[in-house]
Amino acid sequence: MSTSAPTLPPIAFIGGGNMASAIIGGLIRRGQPAGQIEVVEPLESARAMLAQQFGIAAQAAPTAALARVGLVVWAVKPQTFKEAAQQAAPHTAGALHLSVAAGIRTASIAQWLGSERIVRAMPNTPALIGQGMTGLYAASGVGAQERALVEQVIATTGSHLWVEQEPLLDAVTALSGSGPAYVFYFLEAMTTAGVDMGLTREQARQLAVTTFSGAAELARRSSETLAQLRQRVTSKGGTTHAAIESMEADQIAQRFMRALDAAEHRARELGDEFGSAA
Repeated sequence: MSTSAPTLPPIAFIGGGNMASAIIGGLIRRGQPAGQIEVVEPLESARAMLAQQFGIAAQAAPTAALARVGLVVWAVKPQTFKEAAQQAAPHTAGALHLSVAAGIRTASIAQWLGSERIVRAMPNTPALIGQGMTGLYAASGVGAQERALVEQVIATTGSHLWVEQEPLLDAVTALSGSGPAYVFYFLEAMTTAGVDMGLTREQARQLAVTTFSGAAELARRSSETLAQLRQRVTSKGGTTHAAIESMEADQIAQRFMRALDAAEHRARELGDEFGSAA
């Protein structure tokens, strides 16, 4: 519960799915009244969930109520952004716009909305528990106070990082936006290996998950490089050395980097495919 009065303007969300819910939950925890949050969500079940969780009466389509908001958060899928923007644009001319849609570039958003006050964000799913990482890029029409407003909103979901060139958001998408899936992928493999070695699935999962979270926290706190931290655990001729040598023989690092290149390439493709300003 917030101990001070909220300083944020009314905020609208176009799209009421998981990422919108993560931000809405954080805003309400910091003191933003549910009555100061507008949501447009076509899916009836999602509207019912928003009402149950947050007491928000979401609308199925944009209405004139959007005209009162100071910030619009675009939490829609890339393939539906253009249509959603064209429906809402008549009501949002005075607002700052924050997009969390992967790949859709500011030039397209500006064309659809008739505004240059646009910030693009690439969050990730740990935002659902307040441990997210969000990359941010501001178009030239966004001022310092508007950047600060975006930071206040994003802070409810975790940490953030600004990039000053829009194409770098594709790299952010590949590293942190898609990143949780890579972690879960490795955790699955570690858990399955543990089961194959005789542990129960519950034991293997606990060992894998706690090891990942602990190692990540150690890396966050340490001033040493990641290579130095790895070398501290890797005694020559020991068990870790055997595992690392096996991974290097299989070129795991190179294959993994190629996978991230594929994710970055797909982010660019999304902008090309769904971001036409025509």
